Amino acid sequence: MTKEVVLGVDLGTSAVKVSAVDRQGTIVAQEAYDYPLSQPAPGYSEQNPEEWVSGTTVAIVRLILNDHLKAEQIKGISFSGQMHGLVTLDKAGKIIRPAILWNDTRVSKQTRKINEQMGDEFINITRNRAQEGFTLPAILWLKENEPETFSRIDKIVTPKDYLRYRMTGKLQMEISDAAGTVALDVAAGTWSKRVQEVFDLPANMFPEIIQSIDNVGSISDAYAEFSGLTTETQVIGGAADNAAGAVGSAILQPNMVMSSIGTSGVVLKYEDTADVNYQGKVTFFNHAIPNKFYSMGVTLAAGYSLSWFKKNFASEISFDEMVDSAKSSTIGANGLLFTPYIVGERGDGDIRGAFIGVDGTQTRADFVRSVLEGIIYSFKDLFEIYEAAGTSFDTVVAIGGGAKSSLWLQIQADIFNTKVVALQNEQGPGMGAAILAAVGLGWFDSVQEAANKFTSFGETYEPVPENVAQYREYYELYKKIYGQTAELSHDLLALRRK
Repeated sequence: MTKEVVLGVDLGTSAVKVSAVDRQGTIVAQEAYDYPLSQPAPGYSEQNPEEWVSGTTVAIVRLILNDHLKAEQIKGISFSGQMHGLVTLDKAGKIIRPAILWNDTRVSKQTRKINEQMGDEFINITRNRAQEGFTLPAILWLKENEPETFSRIDKIVTPKDYLRYRMTGKLQMEISDAAGTVALDVAAGTWSKRVQEVFDLPANMFPEIIQSIDNVGSISDAYAEFSGLTTETQVIGGAADNAAGAVGSAILQPNMVMSSIGTSGVVLKYEDTADVNYQGKVTFFNHAIPNKFYSMGVTLAAGYSLSWFKKNFASEISFDEMVDSAKSSTIGANGLLFTPYIVGERGDGDIRGAFIGVDGTQTRADFVRSVLEGIIYSFKDLFEIYEAAGTSFDTVVAIGGGAKSSLWLQIQADIFNTKVVALQNEQGPGMGAAILAAVGLGWFDSVQEAANKFTSFGETYEPVPENVAQYREYYELYKKIYGQTAELSHDLLALRRK
């Protein structure tokens, strides 16, 4: 019997990865394709959306030709997509200009304008403060700086929604990506008429909203000919990358938080309702699970801090050897604290990192351990926002670099004072996309059921009470450092810029 599969398309900023996953959650084949990023001016970050279509298509063709998947095996396809990117389309559905991406920083003026003009009203509607990289500031930038382009816009979409449109001919925006535009009334799940009114944006610019597991129809004749897929393959809504990543990491209940350490670090919490309001201190978006939500905080230089340290001070050993060396240090790194602000932080782009407590008795292992601990202290800051809002959780799911070291997993359990588990088959957003495809096809009754089938947990790390007590004291010192070093960081940076 021919094995049936779904395709999970993980549409990133620098590459797309397509995974073929069977009914048991096993990845039977994977292909990827890189594409370029354009930076036409300082602070600008753009891409040609056709690169996403071409790259995805090449990866699918390779699955069929190189991995010997039959087109009729591929029953469904869904997506995880880079968030916030602005794709502009005219009345013919054609691209007007390159997409403005999430890491584009040209929109500082428009971001300030949104926050100053609407204030707390904006937070109450969208559940977020406007930030550089979000879609709405980019729309306003176009309106102010490229009025001719703006006048031609019929619809705006985000990256993976454009890709789905090219596969089906149907133009919609999925709800978790719609929330990331910060033009959505998050609790209501509808475009905000108030935001449109305040910033004089036509309502017809914003497309129909769909759910992540909605089946929007089959592959079009044109795309079938282009890709080698059949018109029997069904296309499912998909989700923003963080929402898809949460699904792929089995963050499925209110008691669960995700701790993800990549270049940046993310703390993501499942939210059962929209009743909680964090006053914009963390982002709050609609989830890929219908009528559910998630909140999220970011440390910009989490894993990057460790990579930076290795490059400059431990280049002769492997990454694993460097992390393992921290075992010879102690809780608190023999009195050494590190703050991981080496590229600034959201809300304070000029603050910088610091090692505090350096003395002649410490070794490189102590510095490594202080970096490991400092990253987790920065996550603890985000946990305290949750605790202050009265939310609770009892399980942290660790993914990324922080899940690859037993020492770092135990450090997380002790600093968080919460049990920590890692995934056995971590695949992230691509697996989340495959789960959404499987649910949209009807293979499973719910996202939770599919995720429980497609994912599994490994060892559990419980907090050790005496370690928790010691880390609590060090964390109190860590919190004092931010305020005491922020002003110095700004002064030093000002001198450097002279």
